[in-house]
Amino acid sequence: MLYNALMIFSRLVRLLPYDALLFLGRILGNLYYLLIKKQRERAVSQMMPALQISEDEARKLVRESFVNLARNVLDIFYMPNLNEKNFSKYIKIDHLERMKDALAEGHGVVVLTGHVGTWEWLSAAFTLNGLPVTAIAKLQPNQEYSRVLDDLRATIHVEIFNRGTSELLSAGRALKKGKILGFLADQDGGPGGAFIEFLGKIASTPMGPAVFSKKFHSPVLPAFIIRQPDGRHLVKILPVMHFEDTGDTDGDLFRFTEKMTKILEEVIRENPTQWLWFQKRWNTPPEMKKEKHHTV
Repeated sequence: MLYNALMIFSRLVRLLPYDALLFLGRILGNLYYLLIKKQRERAVSQMMPALQISEDEARKLVRESFVNLARNVLDIFYMPNLNEKNFSKYIKIDHLERMKDALAEGHGVVVLTGHVGTWEWLSAAFTLNGLPVTAIAKLQPNQEYSRVLDDLRATIHVEIFNRGTSELLSAGRALKKGKILGFLADQDGGPGGAFIEFLGKIASTPMGPAVFSKKFHSPVLPAFIIRQPDGRHLVKILPVMHFEDTGDTDGDLFRFTEKMTKILEEVIRENPTQWLWFQKRWNTPPEMKKEKHHTV
């Protein structure tokens, strides 16, 4: 029932002109900001020390971030409208040659990104240019939501490996086949993560991008999709990164993860209204750190 309702909503959304969709997103985002107090207050409380700004300024930025979030959600439902012929109306790409050069190395590409902009459309920017994209996705609490997301992602030709299955083996095979493997690396990494300063506070950081880069000799490309003032999107592909193996596996993984984290941090600081400030990014305190060697 829920699946059918959401897919009907997607069909209705796709009937709207894109500018109308953006206007609807502004209305819904402002409503969300006013009604969802818990997430709003968490976002404000996390943004103030991270950006060293006043509460008034933080509230203005958080409100705009909720507008962007609403637009991002509508974009996901709109996604089946994207195709190889029309996507350039919505998405521009800066330095696509960096992705093609990285793929030409023959070891697949690990894409470093985060919950910035409409991250689902980042995949579309590559697949609709004929490039093979895979990603590891977290299952939603409701199975119907997961089905909807997977079916919408399928319309832009993204191969998804759901967590809790054999996703790590599948992801490794994808890199061996020369495909792109995307990582949202701005989530809490739990006790087994690397504890690194992020936006002014120590946070457990996922080490997946570094581990896969080392294991499969894959280059890492930081790539982010940024919503522009006109509501469309710009994909920024930053210079390629390579894992530096000194023989100290733990130290090498930590240092590479730290370098990637600084890139994520810089992108968020430059685009503060396009990140999910209410996510529980600092949920695991340093005292919970699990002491272990990161075998690869």
